[in-house]
Amino acid sequence: MVAASGLLVLIISIIISACGKEGVSATSDFDRKAMLQNYADNLIKPAFSDLQLKVNTLKTATDAFTLAPNVAKLTTMQTAWDQAYSSWMYANSFNFGPAGDEGIRKGLVEEIGTWPVNTTTVESNIVANNTAFSEFNRDNRGLNAIEYLIYSDGNNSNTVIAFNNSANRKNYLSALVSKLKLQVDGVATEWNTTYAATFVSRNGTDVGSSTSQMYNEFVRSFESIKNFKVGLPLGKRIGQNSPEPGKVEARYSKQSLKYIRLHLKSLEDCWYGRSKTGTDGIGWREYLDFVTGGKDLIIKTETQMAAYNAALNAISLSASLEQEVSSNNAALALLHTELQKQIRFYKSDMSSLLGIAITFSSGDGD
Repeated sequence: MVAASGLLVLIISIIISACGKEGVSATSDFDRKAMLQNYADNLIKPAFSDLQLKVNTLKTATDAFTLAPNVAKLTTMQTAWDQAYSSWMYANSFNFGPAGDEGIRKGLVEEIGTWPVNTTTVESNIVANNTAFSEFNRDNRGLNAIEYLIYSDGNNSNTVIAFNNSANRKNYLSALVSKLKLQVDGVATEWNTTYAATFVSRNGTDVGSSTSQMYNEFVRSFESIKNFKVGLPLGKRIGQNSPEPGKVEARYSKQSLKYIRLHLKSLEDCWYGRSKTGTDGIGWREYLDFVTGGKDLIIKTETQMAAYNAALNAISLSASLEQEVSSNNAALALLHTELQKQIRFYKSDMSSLLGIAITFSSGDGD
């Protein structure tokens, strides 16, 4: 009996040991370092380098415009802004490391990507010739404040007249772009010199690891599309009683839907570990494919990905999002619903299977 009991214990131990290699614990054998290297080399560094290039082009165009404003120079500047904002859609989910919070500095997404713009504060600062940007609110600066100044009139000739009639307005625009350039240059330079190696070396799954930081920003960035880019103008945020069309992103250039598409495309590239140019590498999909239950989650995630893209593609680009909130509310509500369905797979199921804790709160119970 003693021998038989010992054999039984041995068999149970072997079974337990084998089971321990499934599911979350199996992720310890996954090559996270290779995954992080792919993200650093093929997604993150190129994203910030391209953003830096586009912002520098915007700076050049702004300098030329403020020196002698005319319609041709304004059009060139608007094109440069659009290219910079489009590039930003590929970088705004990497708000950690050089782009993360530090002291009174917020993450880059808050520093340069906050909207709606506080137009009252912007105009007050222009009157006072205040370009210190010393207050804690970020809604009077960044890419969206620049957009307000160069698009809000809706008539390029009138915009040029406004700048020609106000040295303070030119000063404020120049200061906005200079601050934007300083912030983006700092992040891009750090990624392309010292930080990439640090990022790859922190290849655990604990809070503070690169894997955890990147995963949390991936999920938070996706949630921001549902919560703010779609939900806010639809009036679906806490405290809202009705739609607020004026709270769309990129309201003044009327290209909100274009940027939603680019933002979602950038996150899909992140899911696949795929570069902007289409080169495929090790990403979240490969990580999930490695663990028990991952294959099933991949199918569910990509099926829902197709569902929200279908809902998005059903919304015409011929009208602005602000117009669509009023005239095509049902189509936008469907998009909001389909995005919400995806959050479960990204935020709950993926976190559980990979053993990575969610470290942020969206504030609405998602």
